[in-house]
Amino acid sequence: MRIWLSGGLMALSVAVGLAFPVPPPYRGPDLPGLVLCLLAAACLLWLRRRPLRAFAATCAVLVGNAAAGYPGTLVHWPLWIALFACFAAYGDARRRALCGAVFAAALGGFLALDRDPLDSLPGIAMGLVIATVGGDALHSRRAHTAETAARVLLEERARLARELHDAVGHAVNVMVMQAAVGQRVFASDPAFGRDALRHVEALGRSALTELDRLVHALDDPAATVDLRALAERVRAAGRELDLDVGAVDLAPDGAAALNRIVQEAVTNALRHTDGGRIRLSLAQSGGRVRLEVVNEGRGLTGGPPGRGLANMRRRAAGQGGEFDAGPTAEGFAVRATLPARP
Repeated sequence: MRIWLSGGLMALSVAVGLAFPVPPPYRGPDLPGLVLCLLAAACLLWLRRRPLRAFAATCAVLVGNAAAGYPGTLVHWPLWIALFACFAAYGDARRRALCGAVFAAALGGFLALDRDPLDSLPGIAMGLVIATVGGDALHSRRAHTAETAARVLLEERARLARELHDAVGHAVNVMVMQAAVGQRVFASDPAFGRDALRHVEALGRSALTELDRLVHALDDPAATVDLRALAERVRAAGRELDLDVGAVDLAPDGAAALNRIVQEAVTNALRHTDGGRIRLSLAQSGGRVRLEVVNEGRGLTGGPPGRGLANMRRRAAGQGGEFDAGPTAEGFAVRATLPARP
């Protein structure tokens, strides 16, 4: 791009210098004048890596052109392009002030040496405004784009962290509980202990599959939780999960959110209490799907607070739904309401 721009300006300089007469008091086109025009265009080869250096070089050519008695028409354009590039590349006040100082020095030299400086002032003022305002606007747009990209990246990382916490965390918690139950009863009930180990193996494979999906960012929102298999895993951990599930119709994103809320609610019930029944009810009424998970557990463990409730609330809100959780007369209840498929 720089080579094409520089080469195009060189060709334009030669064509204009030879085609149009130069008014007095300036010197007419000759070899030294064309060399200065070509030199100004060649300065743009530094434009990408060293915009300030390219700008300083075009300013020097402008002063030299005025000292030689040539009109500044053809050497102005590379200067404005370089000034535009400086303001687009630099947003800090120090380097912009340095650009201003270089331009002020060049303008002083031009006004002192040019043969008719007053005639060039309107064009200089217009070029200065266009180059600085346009360059600043491009810099602001680039900065906004970079900020937006960084924010999207952080949001995606947070989403994957929630997926990891909700899906893999659920499986690992149930595995730990099943292994603990199997270890306690293995001597007195080897069959139950072996069954618990089989569940641990199955959950471990499921967790590995989920982890691989997350690593590759392959999220299938249409996947649904197998509630009966979930109930079997909970029972293998020594707890009871009663299901009261009706037919519901959710959009794929809503189904994914419901899946994670169910998994997290059941995981929290297993993690924070050491016994008691867990009841899960799911039903649709009109355009709303209602989920309730009640933990009638005993022996609240009171472990360190996690991110489960915050994640569930965020998932429900992301679908335009509602979420509520807290202690009740029966124990602890998690309730979520999501909009059904339109």
